[in-house]
Amino acid sequence: MLFALVLAGGIYIGIQLGSTPGTNNIFSVRSSPFNKFNDIINFVSSEYVDTINAKMLVDKTIEDMLHSLDPHSSYIPAEDLQAVNEPLQGNFEGIGVEFHIQQDTIMVVHAVPGGPSEQLGIKAGDRIIKIDGKNVAGTGITNQTVLQTLRGEGGTKVKVSISRRGLNKLIDYTITRGKIPIHSVDVAYMLSDKIGYVKISQFAGPTHDEYLDAFMKLKKEGMQQLIVDLRGNGGGYLKTAIQLADEFLGKSKLVVYTKGRAKPKESYEASPSGFFETGDLVVLIDEGSASASEILAGALQDWDRAVIVGRRSFGKGLVQEQTQFADGSAMRLTVARYYTPTGRSIQKPYSEGYDAYQTELIKRLKSGELQNADSIKVVDSLQFKTPGGKTVFGGGGITPDVFVAIDTSDITEWYTNISSEGILTQFVYDYVDANRATLKKYKNLNDFKTNFEVGSAVFNQLVTKTSKAKIKNDPAQIE
Repeated sequence: MLFALVLAGGIYIGIQLGSTPGTNNIFSVRSSPFNKFNDIINFVSSEYVDTINAKMLVDKTIEDMLHSLDPHSSYIPAEDLQAVNEPLQGNFEGIGVEFHIQQDTIMVVHAVPGGPSEQLGIKAGDRIIKIDGKNVAGTGITNQTVLQTLRGEGGTKVKVSISRRGLNKLIDYTITRGKIPIHSVDVAYMLSDKIGYVKISQFAGPTHDEYLDAFMKLKKEGMQQLIVDLRGNGGGYLKTAIQLADEFLGKSKLVVYTKGRAKPKESYEASPSGFFETGDLVVLIDEGSASASEILAGALQDWDRAVIVGRRSFGKGLVQEQTQFADGSAMRLTVARYYTPTGRSIQKPYSEGYDAYQTELIKRLKSGELQNADSIKVVDSLQFKTPGGKTVFGGGGITPDVFVAIDTSDITEWYTNISSEGILTQFVYDYVDANRATLKKYKNLNDFKTNFEVGSAVFNQLVTKTSKAKIKNDPAQIE
């Protein structure tokens, strides 16, 4: 009894002391800012005039809080996490088809080689009429519904009924879902007898292996000079950017270093191995090249290893670490900054807030930066020297060595309308679908590029289609 009374008295005195300004309250757990957050949510849930969705309120609050720190700290709800991670993991689980909704019907555009559908004999041009016995043709099905229906855990089965051109009855398939690769090397081919070209869309787990496969293929075809296209590449894994930089830089050359308030400086260097450490190299970038793309381009520029061609890159130089919570959601919190070998910070300023940061590329367009090199406004005047004596610039993004203006020659109102309305894409799908047998005569990409002609008859069909869609046809713009 005596002990209990002393304990209770001590707690009471502690609470009273903690409520006095200038003292530290070590007893009242409600003084914690984290518990204040819970208290507010609970109070709103119980007392607010209307019914609320507490989960949505919590998610929105966390998201806004992280955005107030910087533009790249983020919260990912549990239901979105898998879709966010899949591109970087380099695979997802499903039946292995690329599809397009054609006249309210799911049309197979491409069966992924080696995937479950391709192995069963499903082909481009097939129409999926039923899924698990339920009719899905002519029902107003959406892309999201198709993904939810056909994707699923590996090893599970889904039944589809397919209509194929030339056959009068449906073909039934039972497909066992499996892992489907997401490729990040979009294309690799020879531009000339000596110049190879590789387009990389993201820096995912398998990207380095994909690049090596493409590189070896081009070497066999006589490649001596290389163009690496990073335009529109929004980045990905730091590790992958370092692996690719290692292919071009000599032993012990610094690729990038990171540094943060709670994170000590960490440097990443090239290893002794690399398949293209000498030889002419060009890297293409634009305002859509970000993060890992900027790490690669910055390292190659700082070591005078490559000529960087294009427009100033996006300017994302913040490092995020992901923490997953018990409910399956996750937080990506900025913990450090990226710096190129010469010491340049890649990150552009974000002091004007999240919304201004998100629309910064529009400012570049309006200011003329995308059309004229003289209009490039690197935020601070930091200048750095490469070992070869070249001046490179800090303050946000990678400024190219050779500027190429954005191509506005074909951007007319008519073209914008037929693109944004999906008319051009739909016309191409219709044409390919109707001419599959004819198009199969082309042996490869070069054969197609050299010998295929659109012709006036096909183009006039497109113009007729735009007229039926009530797009105003301006003869000058069409020309």
